[in-house]
Amino acid sequence: MDYKTVLTTCTHCGCGCGFYLEVLDGQVIGTIPCKTDPVSQGKLCIKGWNVHEFIQSPKRLTTPMIRKNGELVEVSWDEALDYTVSKLKSIKASDGGDAIAFLTSAKVTNEENYLFQKFARAAVGTNNVDHCARL
Repeated sequence: MDYKTVLTTCTHCGCGCGFYLEVLDGQVIGTIPCKTDPVSQGKLCIKGWNVHEFIQSPKRLTTPMIRKNGELVEVSWDEALDYTVSKLKSIKASDGGDAIAFLTSAKVTNEENYLFQKFARAAVGTNNVDHCARL
């Protein structure tokens, strides 16, 4: 049995609370607040306490999917990205960049969220960017 804790930072909001993920035999099984973290000071909100639960969820998507003939079908990353690019270009060409909106997630890093909003604003030309943890 291989047990370890990994110090990390919560991404559910802009606070950046510190906690440890409990890892048992390569599977994340729990969360422990970091008592010496200057932000959270050993406390976590309900989202922080449960941040580990989505990682190994059987409901989590692991491959891209496209709806074909009314059903979701697994496709390659290349096909999914080509489809997405063509749809975004089509919408932007016919209705402008502001016809597109982006919603990002607290389950990715702050750096990934930054890149996402940068892509929306610089490449697509929209300020319609929101985040699920916005209060």
